[in-house]
Amino acid sequence: MARDGKRGGIGEFGGAPIQTEWGGSATSMPLYWMFEAAQASLGPARAMADAGRLYFKNPINPAAHTEWGRKIGAMCEVFERATRRYGKPEFGIRETSVRGERVPVTERVVWSRPFCDLIRFERGLGERSRKQPKLLIVAPMSGHYATLLRGTVEAMLPDHDVYVTDWTDARLVPLTEGAFDLDDYIDYLISMFRFLKGEIHVMAVCQPAVPVLAAVARMEAEDDPFVPRSMTLMGGPIDTRANPTAVNQLAIERGTAWFARNVVTVVPWPHPGMMRQVYPGFLQLTGFVSMNLDRHMSAHYDFFNHLVDGDGDSAEKHREFYDEYLAVMDLTAEFYLQTVETVFVRHALPKGEMTHRGKLVDCSKIRRCALMTVEGERDDISGVGQTQAAQTLCSSLPEDKKVHYLQERVGHYGVFNGSRFRAEIAPRIGDFILSNEPRAAAKPGPTPRPAETEGVSAGEDVPPIAPLVSGDAPESPDPAPKRKAASRRAGAQTPQSEAVD
Repeated sequence: MARDGKRGGIGEFGGAPIQTEWGGSATSMPLYWMFEAAQASLGPARAMADAGRLYFKNPINPAAHTEWGRKIGAMCEVFERATRRYGKPEFGIRETSVRGERVPVTERVVWSRPFCDLIRFERGLGERSRKQPKLLIVAPMSGHYATLLRGTVEAMLPDHDVYVTDWTDARLVPLTEGAFDLDDYIDYLISMFRFLKGEIHVMAVCQPAVPVLAAVARMEAEDDPFVPRSMTLMGGPIDTRANPTAVNQLAIERGTAWFARNVVTVVPWPHPGMMRQVYPGFLQLTGFVSMNLDRHMSAHYDFFNHLVDGDGDSAEKHREFYDEYLAVMDLTAEFYLQTVETVFVRHALPKGEMTHRGKLVDCSKIRRCALMTVEGERDDISGVGQTQAAQTLCSSLPEDKKVHYLQERVGHYGVFNGSRFRAEIAPRIGDFILSNEPRAAAKPGPTPRPAETEGVSAGEDVPPIAPLVSGDAPESPDPAPKRKAASRRAGAQTPQSEAVD
């Protein structure tokens, strides 16, 4: 829910850290301590399981070549992975292909605040390389790390100068840095747009669709010169009243107060964010898994069988997926509750009631920033039509600046990752971005070729040059008329100036 009373700013937004009152219940407050205690108590068992895994996978050990030995080793690995606390993954993008050439890629933080870093994926291109559009990918702040968009970044890197928001785990941010809510999120986005001087195209994946649209609307209302050139909203909950999903229904049925009582807790010692109120990652992960519990249980059972059968490739795919899926971060309680209240309960944005710092968010003010919305036919998180609602809200935007695309046979994850994204969605986004890149002013055409070559007097007889048009020139006994005709054709066929992206 929104902050009231004393308001604290973040970074350049000024103000002192805010003191927030406890909004949870007596039962939810000790949840984090109980989780930490469980993790600590499982430490010895996890260490023994890891040692057993190594022992029964050692090729020197004869038992490793027996069926019962492989089963014990597989059982140990499944237990160790199921009880492990997964840390933040790495993007791990070392190179990409640019115009058929493999070039190195390095990550560099170019903008930083307590709750977010802006990462640029710098490609090792030469100084004379053609300038490509800047693309800011706004990762969701909804439990998983920005590395969930690794495939999205890889698909866009060859043709774009890519930046990604890397949100910070709330348990790592000291309480002295102040609070962080939806208004602060929008402030962060506006600050990034201004840092990049508006020479960017924004891609919002899922949850950030609402704050990105709100940030652009507020900048347009203020005639900010650094408004992004375009925004692409992908699978975002702009209007959750359209084809509501189970997630949307749960928020409406429970209400914000229920979430405040049951999922908000405080960060325990020894984390840097000790005593900060958060929606912890382990509770979020419980919700993720419970939505498809049978599927996850089947995946781990298959993983066990792959290990027993020696199917290393399938086992490695399982590890890669769950190393990312099980790595979760805490969200600040004020951000989570305000998002639930504003987006899922009150539907404030589509109703025209959403505010930012006390000022109305009016999407009809958007006139310069082009809009593309992308949805998945089988999306069970943001139903079909929820993201497209932005097209209606941006009523003042010219039709030639609005594009909508519905991808068939993909779910929520497939909207921004996977084979269909790479083959069908990413190329369309690339075309949309290029169509909204400003074109340079037309250059003046080259001066017509002079009638006579420099250094040759008008009185000299010079053999004619090759004809400038197809076909054979008619023979003439006098070379001078032929030279004059060629000169007239050269002057008439002045190439037109080219517009450069």
